[in-house]
Amino acid sequence: MAVNSIYWFRKGLRLHDNPALLEAVRGANTLRCVYFLDPWFAGSSNLGVNRWRFLLQCLEDLDSSLRKLNSRLFVIRGQPANIFPRLFKEWKISRLTFEYDSEPFGKERDAAIKKLASEAGVEVVVRISHTLYDLDKIIEMNGGQPPLTYKRFQTLVSSMDPPEAPLEPLTLELMGGCTTPISENHQEKFGVPALEELGFDTEGLAPAVWPGGESEALARIERHLGPDLSTAWQENFERPKMNSSPLLASPFGLSPYLRFGCLSCRLFHSKLTELYKRVKQNGTPSISLYDKLLWREFFYTAATNNPRFDRMEGNPICLRIPWERNAEALAKWAEARTGFPWIDAIMTQLRQEGWIHHLSRHAVACFLTRGDLWISWEEGMKVFEELLLDADWSVNAGSWMCHSCSSFFQQFFHCYCPVGFGRRIDPNGDFIRRYLPVLREFPAKFIYDPWNAPEEVQVAAKCVIGVDYPKPMVNHAEASRLNIERMRQIYQQLSRYRGLSLLATVPSNHVEDLNMNAVSGTAPSHGKRSRSSVLAYRGRREQRVSASSPEKQPGPSGAKHRSIIHALGHRTVPKLSPSHGHRFAVPHNPGHLSRLPGSGTGKREREAEHSSNHGEEHPASSALKVQRHSREESCNGPEGGQPFSS
Repeated sequence: MAVNSIYWFRKGLRLHDNPALLEAVRGANTLRCVYFLDPWFAGSSNLGVNRWRFLLQCLEDLDSSLRKLNSRLFVIRGQPANIFPRLFKEWKISRLTFEYDSEPFGKERDAAIKKLASEAGVEVVVRISHTLYDLDKIIEMNGGQPPLTYKRFQTLVSSMDPPEAPLEPLTLELMGGCTTPISENHQEKFGVPALEELGFDTEGLAPAVWPGGESEALARIERHLGPDLSTAWQENFERPKMNSSPLLASPFGLSPYLRFGCLSCRLFHSKLTELYKRVKQNGTPSISLYDKLLWREFFYTAATNNPRFDRMEGNPICLRIPWERNAEALAKWAEARTGFPWIDAIMTQLRQEGWIHHLSRHAVACFLTRGDLWISWEEGMKVFEELLLDADWSVNAGSWMCHSCSSFFQQFFHCYCPVGFGRRIDPNGDFIRRYLPVLREFPAKFIYDPWNAPEEVQVAAKCVIGVDYPKPMVNHAEASRLNIERMRQIYQQLSRYRGLSLLATVPSNHVEDLNMNAVSGTAPSHGKRSRSSVLAYRGRREQRVSASSPEKQPGPSGAKHRSIIHALGHRTVPKLSPSHGHRFAVPHNPGHLSRLPGSGTGKREREAEHSSNHGEEHPASSALKVQRHSREESCNGPEGGQPFSS
C-alpha cells in the first residue's frame, strides 16, 4: 500500500535539523509540504508589514530549496481544521507529520487536527525540534510545575542529558524514490502570495534589513561563529564595548531566524559548543555558555501550560498591578513622540526595521511601564507583537513581565533613565542622529536632552523643541520617583500576606542613583550633571508655567505637566491601599510551586510553608513565590542574560 505523507510547516521553516520532515519522507511514496496562510486573517491581524514580509520571504526560500529536491511548497489559503479533511481524501494521505508546538494555543490546535486525522485513518507523527529540551520533562523533574526562576531552570537542565545533535538536512539521497505530485497550475493554486495580495500597501516600503529564509539564516550563523575564531568568541562570549554599533542591526544577528525556525536552535547550540572547544581546547563548557538560548527555553517552559501567560488578569504568576489606561501616552510611546530622543530613536528603529537591541528593549519597556508612564506591560507586548520580528508568544510576554517587575524580576528600583542610559552607551549620539534626522545637528552635549539646549543652539540646529520636535511628555525625575514609590507600596502590601521581606534589597538611595544606572550596575560619572540638567529643566518649566498658560504635556496619569509638578513637589505620595480601590497583585487561579527534596529552605520559607499547610493558601502565593525566588537568586534576570535578541 502506498504511503502518502504531508509535512505541515508552522514555525520550523527549514530543511536542516527537521526530524518531523525526515519522518514524513521515511518509506513514503509521495511527500507534500504544506503551509496554511489565511489572507483574510492577514488583513485583520495585528502583525506589521515587516513581519509579514519576513514570513513570505521564508516561504519563498523554502519553496526554492524544495525545488532543488524536485518538490514544491504548497501554500494553502484557509484554516487547517477546515481544509485538512479534504486534503486527506483528495491526496489519499496516510501520514501527517509536524514539529511539536509547546504553546497553549498550538497544543489546542494540534489536538483538534490529530482528532481529524484519526477519524480519517491518518497516522500522525510529531517531533520536538523548536526547543532544545522536552519541556514536559523539565516540568516533571520540577514536581509537575514549571520552574519560575531562571536559576532553578538552569539547575534542572544542567542535570539532563545534553540536547540532541542536529540532524542532517533533507537531500535528494534521503528523498530516494519519494516524489511530489506537482500540477501545471501549482503556482496559481499554491504559490507564495505577495504582500499586496494580503492587503498591504508596499509603496515606499524600504528594503528589508533582515531578509527572511533558511538560506540567510545559515549564511549568518557561518559569519556569526567563524571562520575568525577571535571575532566569533568576542561576539558570543565577551561583553561588547558600548557604542552605537551594537544598537544597530548586525549581519550576524540570528534572533528572527530562531523565532521563525529558519535556524535550528540545536544547530546553534552545537555550533556554540564547537566554538568553545576550538578556542578553549580543554574543559567542558558551563551551562551559562548557552544563556541566550536558555532564556528562550525558560519562557517556553513557564508558558507551556499557562494559556493566560500573555495577560495580567487570570495569570497565576503575574502580579496584579493597578496600571493606568492612557491611550494618548501609549500612542506617543509607540509612535516615537515622547520627546525623549533615546526612546524615540529606539521606537523609530523598531517600526522601520523590525528589531532593536536587548538594551533598547529594556529602556523602552521600563519607560512605558514602571519607569515613567505607568502603562500596562500588556500594551507594550502588543506593540512588540506587531513590529518585532523575533517576538513570539512565550518570549514576548515573559520578557515584558520581567521588564515591568510583574514576574520573574523584582528589583523595581532599577529604573532606566531615558537620558543617562543612552548617553552612557553612545555618548556621541550617533544612534539618535541615524533614526531622528531632525536632531542631527544638535551637539552631543544636548542631543539626549535637547530641551536643555539654549535657544540659539536649537535655532542653529534647525530644530526648536516644541515646534520641530516635541517637548518631553513627562518629567522623568518626578514620574520615576512616583512610580518607584508605587511599586514599593505594592510590594510592601504583598509582603504582609506571607511575611516575606521583599524589600530587603532596596537601597535607601534607590530613587536617583539607580535611576541613572546603565550597564555595569554603577552610577555613571556624569550622573550628577544629568540630574542637575533634569532639575534645571524642571525649574525652567515651572517658571514658564507660572508666567503663562499651562502647558499641555500629559504625564504618566494623563494629567498636565504642571499638575505632576504640583502634586509631587514636596508632598508625601499618598499610600495606596485596598480601601482606595487599588488591587494589589492578587493573581487568579493561583498555581503551586513545588519544592524538590533537597532544595533547601530557610527559616522564613519554613514558616511560610507551615502557614500554608495549616490554612488556606492566599491567592497571591504563586506570584509571591516567583518574587521570593527572584530575590534569592539576586535577580539574575533582565539585567543579565536575555532571550536571544541579537
